[in-house]
Amino acid sequence: MKITKPKRIPYAEYKKIYSKVPRITVEVFLVKDKKILLTKRTITPAKGKWHTPGGAVLMGEKLDATVKRVAKEELGVDIKIEKMVDVIEYSSFHKEYFGQDVTLAFLCSMKKPNQAIVLDDGASDFEFFETLPKNMIPEQRKSLKEKLGFE
Repeated sequence: MKITKPKRIPYAEYKKIYSKVPRITVEVFLVKDKKILLTKRTITPAKGKWHTPGGAVLMGEKLDATVKRVAKEELGVDIKIEKMVDVIEYSSFHKEYFGQDVTLAFLCSMKKPNQAIVLDDGASDFEFFETLPKNMIPEQRKSLKEKLGFE
């Protein structure tokens, strides 16, 4: 099978496919100075909640390329992947979203520690947290606590 350059599919097709099968996604657990970067969502699911940036793996895309693309698209930064830290199965989205996400979470750091964060349209704010906020996606909270020791 020949693999072509990864590309997005039209939303109607995306929704049709991922209403029937799980979607593989990645999460960027970006840590700086022992703090985790969270962004505030402006889109569903989990609109208004703090979350770790993430996105879908595109057909033909390697996982490390996906993590780097998501960090660049959602935060405007270049990252170094330290390691994969968790597999997250979301259940809190099912009431407000059409699909089932299975996410691979990666611990990352910024290539240049003083890079400016530039958010995409999916987030309204960002902050580096030492202590996790209450208003965040429950599965991500659990993962950050269990795998990285955040409280």
